[in-house]
Amino acid sequence: MGVSIARSHRCCSLRNPFARALLLTIVMFAVGGMFLRSDMDVRSALLKTAASAREAMSMQKPLGWEGRVEAPPEQDGSSTAEEAPTTVSNSSHVMTCDYDMERFKKWRDLYHLQDTFEYAKRYVQVTRQDIPRKSVTELDQDFLVDAVKVVDVNKQYQGEKCPEPLVVPVTKSPFPSTANASDFMFGVSTTYKRFTDPRTSPINEWSYWLTDSKGNSNGGKLVLMLLDASDDELADAYNKLANIGIDVDVYRSDPSLIMAVRYLALAPQMYNHPDRVNKKWLVICDDDTFFPSFHALADKLAEYDHEKPMYIGTFSEDVNNIQRHGSQAFGGAGVFLSVPMAKLVAEKYESCKTEDKIREANTGWGPQGDILLRKCIYENSEVKLTLLNDLWQLDLFGDPSGFYESGIKPLSLHHYRGGIWHIAHPWHYTKVAHVCGEDCTLQRFQTADNFIISNGFSVAYYPNGIDFDLGQFEATFHAAPENKGWNLDFRMGPQRPSLHKTGRKISWDLQDATLNEDGSVSQIYVCKHDDWRWKNPDGTPMIDLDGIIELVWLPER
Repeated sequence: MGVSIARSHRCCSLRNPFARALLLTIVMFAVGGMFLRSDMDVRSALLKTAASAREAMSMQKPLGWEGRVEAPPEQDGSSTAEEAPTTVSNSSHVMTCDYDMERFKKWRDLYHLQDTFEYAKRYVQVTRQDIPRKSVTELDQDFLVDAVKVVDVNKQYQGEKCPEPLVVPVTKSPFPSTANASDFMFGVSTTYKRFTDPRTSPINEWSYWLTDSKGNSNGGKLVLMLLDASDDELADAYNKLANIGIDVDVYRSDPSLIMAVRYLALAPQMYNHPDRVNKKWLVICDDDTFFPSFHALADKLAEYDHEKPMYIGTFSEDVNNIQRHGSQAFGGAGVFLSVPMAKLVAEKYESCKTEDKIREANTGWGPQGDILLRKCIYENSEVKLTLLNDLWQLDLFGDPSGFYESGIKPLSLHHYRGGIWHIAHPWHYTKVAHVCGEDCTLQRFQTADNFIISNGFSVAYYPNGIDFDLGQFEATFHAAPENKGWNLDFRMGPQRPSLHKTGRKISWDLQDATLNEDGSVSQIYVCKHDDWRWKNPDGTPMIDLDGIIELVWLPER
């Protein structure tokens, strides 16, 4: 993963603590030359002074430190006094840094925060350029230019002048609203309960990669199979999706079929659909499969010959799962069948779901639909799986931040709804793409004061500096049992050690994002003071207050 060097004359900037120490040394040398006695060891005194200056500056911590200040109290009256908003010089957007206490109270209740918490707000000005996407882009500016404010939701505060925005160069990548999914039909089998439960409903996620986010279809077709649903439930599901612009047909699954066969049945269901004649790829996926960059996905599939029988997907990241289930496309990452390939599966469907085949598809974890599909293809053709490793099954346990903070550009995500797997919010992560393009989702930006913004996922601070390889995944996660320690290495490479409980890292994780009427995007990142990850080596918390960082991404004018 490359690193873009964007800092000009950084070593001479007074933002650099070593530059400030050098300047102090020069001044002391001048003073020493004029006033110190000739028999004094001037060189030793100056070196000691410079070392003390460096030590003092290295001890400064921008969050949770003694220098944080309470937000400015209200001056007069009962209403919050607001600082006059300012307009960004190269943008038509207005920056406002007031203190909306009703919103703070809402955050306190929603994220279970203390009444008193740290708060920082930063505007980010996007500048779209003809540059490649880098894993990490280094910036000259500091992330924090003022002391972090401590706010009490039971008080009132006056507004302040916003600091100049953080300027971030990004690739001129396409926006989600212009994606064209007309070559694709997607098949998903689930239950009405999962479809409607707020904890598992895929409606928001589907609205991102199946519409232009303005209530119109992007050309992609969805075939939704709901297990044993009533007529009213089928109609409700259809209306919920059609009303947000998704081109969908909803069917009732046969309750007599086991899950693995219902999964296999998606191939003939799509192949026999009347809209299939206009499609190139029929895609089997789960209700928690997410495609964060549809332009990139479509461009990648365009490299393959859709007129030939093709079976495209990816392995699990865990070698145990491959050993257990076999060399096959794991469906949560998305399985892409060319129309000729789907035709073969449709023709052989009955012979591919016999009792014998179902028994052969049971590897000890129950019959697997992925195995039924692979066996149907391998036993009736010479076609073998074409690997597309930018699809991700995400068979991971634990804290997923090491994956989402790696700077990669995934073509699919999976297993993000919790349970035994991780919890993530890809619908919120990708909202920033409406401002800066699809390439900047999960792209990393490293500031001069040792913050890294993993755009849409987290804002992380490294108080001792960044002295590790950012090209390696941080091993915050692990494989499912049996975890041998190297299960994931063939996909991710050896991972660098986790920084949990070391005092060397603390992060604010994205909880919400909003696409505003003016075209900007607001992101809310939260850190809890009792988060088990952010401890010093002696077990004490790195911070004593909860914290919120609010980023507002401004589009180019």
